[in-house]
Formats: sequence, structure tokens, C-alpha cells
Amino acid sequence: MTVTNPASNNAQPASPVQLTEEEIFGAHEGGKLSIQPTTSLADAKALSIAYTPGVAQVSRAIHGDETLAKRYTWTERLVVVVSDGTAVLGLGDIGPRASLPVMEGKSALFKTFGGLDSIPLVLDTTDVDEIIETLVRLRPSYGAVNLEDISAPRCFELEAKLIEALDCPVMHDDQHGTAIVALAALKGAVAVQKRELEPLRVVISGAGAAGVACAKILLAAGVRDLILLDSKGIIHKGRAGLNPVKEEMAEVTNPNGLHGGLDVALKGADVFIGVSAGTVPEDIVATMAPDAIVFALSNPDPEIHPDVAAKHVGIVATGRSDFPNQINNVLAFPGVFRGALDAGARRITEAMKLAAADAIFGVVKDELSVNRIVPSPLDPRVAPEVAAAVARAARQDGVA
Repeated sequence: MTVTNPASNNAQPASPVQLTEEEIFGAHEGGKLSIQPTTSLADAKALSIAYTPGVAQVSRAIHGDETLAKRYTWTERLVVVVSDGTAVLGLGDIGPRASLPVMEGKSALFKTFGGLDSIPLVLDTTDVDEIIETLVRLRPSYGAVNLEDISAPRCFELEAKLIEALDCPVMHDDQHGTAIVALAALKGAVAVQKRELEPLRVVISGAGAAGVACAKILLAAGVRDLILLDSKGIIHKGRAGLNPVKEEMAEVTNPNGLHGGLDVALKGADVFIGVSAGTVPEDIVATMAPDAIVFALSNPDPEIHPDVAAKHVGIVATGRSDFPNQINNVLAFPGVFRGALDAGARRITEAMKLAAADAIFGVVKDELSVNRIVPSPLDPRVAPEVAAAVARAARQDGVA
């Protein structure tokens, strides 16, 4: 068995690195994380400082002034990656234990790209209130919450309630990480084509976590004509069977009141963003406007193969590393959380997300081309730029 290894994004398609099953399982054996002390324990004096009796002085001080925990523990720099395993990658509802390798990987990315310590917490419950209660009780142990791979529409309720229940940054990365990078990529694409965001007619296929978040951030960035579709077609006012989230989106999208499916939505459209497991026929893509932009983000199989889409549109991006223009959440979340924690932010605001997208775009704005509308996920400039922009936005928003 062979699989494709994610690699850096290049200006031209890269040949996928082939990994054997033995290599994959060998690398995961025993897990991908460990804890290393930051202070020496080499002799009796060091042990007395790090543990008893010296540690008692620090504990007494924190007991007298709880704010000292920020200085003398890792709490306020620790991100917990929280999942119930109900919407994992392309695997779906596989449960908390099977999701743990993914959450370990996410924690490793936080450390590598954001310099933040992180631990995975997989919870054996899908009840929103139970998850909230668990995280509220654990609040003294961490500084921020990254929600991960939680199914829609519960993810919307969970994130909203957690933001209100906790006094620290909370972000569902499947929603907002995807949205931030998609906006950054769209900024890059329109810059290459010397266009503006506002006049674009944008179609988003998928009204789950990522699709709704992409719609909201694009509207906030100035897009006016946006159509959102789910498995039953275009979301519009008065459509039967909409859940509350989709009802909300029906009020702010589809300004021309279109009804029907993808064929109706894409005819004459400037931008397609795919965040569903569906497929898009080539003949429908061919009906898009001249020099259209296609982001086919489903993994491992994009909604339309990039080579096929490129015959009809001007710019193509995917979520894969073996094609140009990889839209990857790792461009966003390490810097977003780093910036929020650097600023001491109580929450992550819409302005902070928009600032993150601007920062990602800013890294490559002088290097743009049809095959380079976003930086490589491995570009070392990205996380520091995003963190600085997010911290500034937090202070300007008054949440720092």
C-alpha cells in the first residue's frame, strides 16, 4: 500500500512522495508527541528547585495571586486540541480513539509552526453541554481551545457556547482556518488577475463547517454576490428543511434569489469554492465566466481534477500538496493562536481572522503568479507575520 505524503507547495506540480505502510505505522508507533522539561533536573539542587521543596513557594505565590500562573506555569501558552471524532478528515465519524493520531499531528504542527505547546484532548461524548462542562472544569490547565473535526451543525453551537463560557481564545479550525486561507488565496488570485473582490460572483459548494465559515468571511471581506449550496441545491429564503444556520445564511446570500442546483449557480460565476465531498462535471465548469477561479478543496479527491478545470478557468487551487496553490489550514491556525496568546486576547474576533488572511496574502504579494497565489505551508515567514497581525487586531478590537 502507498499513500501521498503532504509536501511543500511549489509553483509547479510536484511528484508525490510514496510512503510504505511500514514507514507510516513505524512513524506513529508510540504516538507523535512527548513532553520535555524546560529546566534542568541534573542534580539534587535542581530537583529541589523544580519540585519539592522549592515548588511550594511558587504554589503559595499563585495561591495568593492567581494571575501569577501566567508567568510561572505553561497554562496561558498551552493550546488544547479538542475533538469528539465525529468528522475526522475524510473519514467521518470514527470516534475519539481513532481521531487521536490526527489530534497528535495537529499538536505537533502547533509546536513546529507556531512555537506553542499543545496537547490533544479527545472526548468520549458528542453532547455539546457535556463537552462545554468538561472544558470549563479544565480551564485552569490551558490557555486556548482549538476545536477540531466536530460534525456540523453541532460544531456551530459548540463553538458559540464555548466562546461565551470561557475567557480565552476558542476557534474551530475546520471552520475558520479554512476560511482564512481561502480568503487569502482569493486575494492572491484576484491580484494576479488585477481584479477586485466586491464585483465577484462566488459560489460555495458545501454548507457545513468550512462552507458556512468561508461564506461569512468572504461577505465580511466585501463580496456581495455569494451563493451557498448544500446537497439539496442552492440555499435560498423560504426553502423547506433548512436548519437554523442555513436559515441565517439564506438571509445574507443569494441576492438574486436563484433556485436549483450547481448548474444554475455556476453559470457565469467568477469563483467556485468546493468544500464538500461532491463532484463537479467539466461541462458545468465550462459555463463559468471567463478567467474564472476554482478552489477544489476536497481531499483526497478534489471536486474536479485540477488539470481538467484548468482547461476552462484562469486559476485553480486545491487542498493537495502535489498541485500548485495548496490551500492548507497550517498557513493560518498556528499564527492565529500565537497572535491571540501574545496579545492576551480573550477571544478571536472577525477582525483578527481578516487580519490573518491579509498577512498570509502579504507574504507573497510581491511573488504572485497563476501558480502561486498563497505561500507554501512550509514558508517560515507565514506564522510570525500572521501572529503579529492578529495581535495588532486584537488590541485594536479591545479584546487583548
